[in-house]
Amino acid sequence: MKASRWIPTATMLAVSLISYIDRNTLALLAPTILEKTRLTGFQYGIVISAFSVAYTIGNPLWGRALDRFGLRFGMLAAVSIWTVASVSHGFAAGFLSFAVARALLGFGEGATFPGGLRTVTQTLDPSRYARGLAVAYSGGSLGAIITPLLVNPIALKWGWQAGFWFTGLTGLLWLALWLVVSRRPDVRSPHPAAAPTARAKAAPKFTDRRLWGFMLVYAFGALPIGFVLYQAAIYLHQAWGLSQAEVGKVLWIPPVGWELGYFFWGGLCDRQCRASNDPLGALRRLMAAATLLGLPLALAPWTHSFSLVLCELFLAMFVAGGFIILAMAYATQTYSGAHSGLIAGLGAGAWSGVVGLLMPLFGRLFDLHRTDAAFVLAALSPVLGYGLWLWASRQTADTLRV
Repeated sequence: MKASRWIPTATMLAVSLISYIDRNTLALLAPTILEKTRLTGFQYGIVISAFSVAYTIGNPLWGRALDRFGLRFGMLAAVSIWTVASVSHGFAAGFLSFAVARALLGFGEGATFPGGLRTVTQTLDPSRYARGLAVAYSGGSLGAIITPLLVNPIALKWGWQAGFWFTGLTGLLWLALWLVVSRRPDVRSPHPAAAPTARAKAAPKFTDRRLWGFMLVYAFGALPIGFVLYQAAIYLHQAWGLSQAEVGKVLWIPPVGWELGYFFWGGLCDRQCRASNDPLGALRRLMAAATLLGLPLALAPWTHSFSLVLCELFLAMFVAGGFIILAMAYATQTYSGAHSGLIAGLGAGAWSGVVGLLMPLFGRLFDLHRTDAAFVLAALSPVLGYGLWLWASRQTADTLRV
């Protein structure tokens, strides 16, 4: 396959990278913002929730819009909306303005992963879907890694508002790139690989339990990503006494596992499914392995080695990235590529919804100094997702063929 075929997918890597820089900037600068604007912790929590709610709603809406109207103008509109929203954070002065800016950002960024999957299924051969998805989605984990390295120095030198103006600049640069890349014929019109086939032409329907199985294994399997992103800094400060500066020096390590997980599981999934006469069985075995690998996260509160704790957080994100890839592989083999945007939106939206529901519970457990229960719950969530997916896919083996 020509290397140029991967250019649209690489462009989606860039947009997911920008998306996660945008959404992580507020969390990174929260101590300064709360001090300067006098937002309370409760108000800050509501602002975060505003993003989650809008993101959950936006994912399937953008997914359907991309399927219907195409990638070119759909992604142009979405990234324009969230670039304006990101810049508007720099002009916010209180609770309401931050909440509105955050909700608009969440809605616009709902196109990130639908756009990534739609690009993969539209421009790549089906035998490369999992690896293409790993590339397109990996910008999210890269964004989690590099945000402290890029945004923190800017905010320290020019003020916290400059951090958001920087994110707006990255959005504008991507829009300029997209105006060039989106002229390609494989972006403007669907690649033949996206056309329905006799074996995989089903449209996703909420009456189909396979769709629910996909959404649930995506949401609960990838839940540890949200848990580590939002709770790890608090845990390292409370349990290990790390200062804010010390937390910043090590918190880039777990997302590296997330990044590597995308590519490891993507390559493994493509090889295993291509070599097997029973792709559903291959996915079942890979998910079972991922479920077992994720269990050590539960041991973190009883681990007396700081390095080992970081390894457990790293492994949890490595496995959670695998669940995203494996869940999407199941969905793309089950449903027509013509609905790939909606499929990705439903998966990412389900994840965001579960994270939004469970984060207050995790926070409450931390307030009660029951971090042990929080870690066990996070470690067991992929077990629940895998079990629900097994139930949903039990009688669908004949429908899943590569």
